[in-house]
Amino acid sequence: MSLIKRNEANWLPSVFDDMFKTDWLGGTTNVNSIGTTIPAVNIQETEEEFSVEVAAPGKKKEDFNIELENDVLTISSQEKKENETSDKDGKFTRKEFSYSNFKRAFSLPESVNSEAISASYNDGVLHIALPKREEAKVQPKRLIEIS
Repeated sequence: MSLIKRNEANWLPSVFDDMFKTDWLGGTTNVNSIGTTIPAVNIQETEEEFSVEVAAPGKKKEDFNIELENDVLTISSQEKKENETSDKDGKFTRKEFSYSNFKRAFSLPESVNSEAISASYNDGVLHIALPKREEAKVQPKRLIEIS
């Protein structure tokens, strides 16, 4: 939650804004920016890897920027749309444009093999595979002989 000075007239809406703008699972968002959308993210853990799925329909794989710095995985995208309408002389009678972007950041656990991270984009879902290091994987049960 942010530290904002509140008075009796404005405390309730601000409290709700703070609650809904906080990513309680460790991710960060830039929800205060104009033109920002926040795609849904699923994170799943298996014995072999962590899997991150970002719902971003209508985009191309070139629209995404995925960075890893100091064990922080950052996923971002920026899109610019322009619609043009002109009259017979070619002068604009209306020109509409918009920008949208998002940025999500996640701290990776030490168990992730950062050298083997891979990503793919298919049917509107960005999939990022975060394989675990060998020593972090669950080892099968084995029998130890006594000497």
